[in-house]
Amino acid sequence: MIHLKNNGYHPTHSSDLVHRARELCSDMHASIRVARVASKFLEFDVSINPADLDLLIEKLSPIGELDNTRHVVEEKIEKEEGLKDGVFYFNNERFWESHESLEGVWKKCYGKEKELVQGIILLAVAFAHRQKDEGSIGIGMLGRALEKLGDSPAVYGNIDVDRIRNKIKEMQTTKDLAIFEI
Repeated sequence: MIHLKNNGYHPTHSSDLVHRARELCSDMHASIRVARVASKFLEFDVSINPADLDLLIEKLSPIGELDNTRHVVEEKIEKEEGLKDGVFYFNNERFWESHESLEGVWKKCYGKEKELVQGIILLAVAFAHRQKDEGSIGIGMLGRALEKLGDSPAVYGNIDVDRIRNKIKEMQTTKDLAIFEI
């Protein structure tokens, strides 16, 4: 995952950014799968030989200055740490990474807790779709997220689940994925 600083791009630019990044790196063995546009950064999902990472970043510099990189792999992590990371990533508009961290938590849960975590994951994925200018897909996921949250407790860890439920209902009414922190 490569994050470049966002210099005025919007989710509607996602497809153009992928094409531009691919053109800039056409002479490399790099796979650039998707670009997600957050308010402060551009997130590129890439596969590349680690030895070529610096060159890739240099080639992408016309799009934006490097913010950070992260090798995203399925991690074996304690549930509390995964939840903390998932919330951090969510609140910093790194929704795909939030999804990945929370999936590690989900795998360690059972019953209603598993459903609740899956509801939060679905919300993160809905926002990741928004960042790719696929808002209608994200809006469609809200019903599933709300269903998974069900009648779970009002608070999970330090997450206000009732607030999430209310925000999802608002977004379903307005048909607008309005990003918020959890």
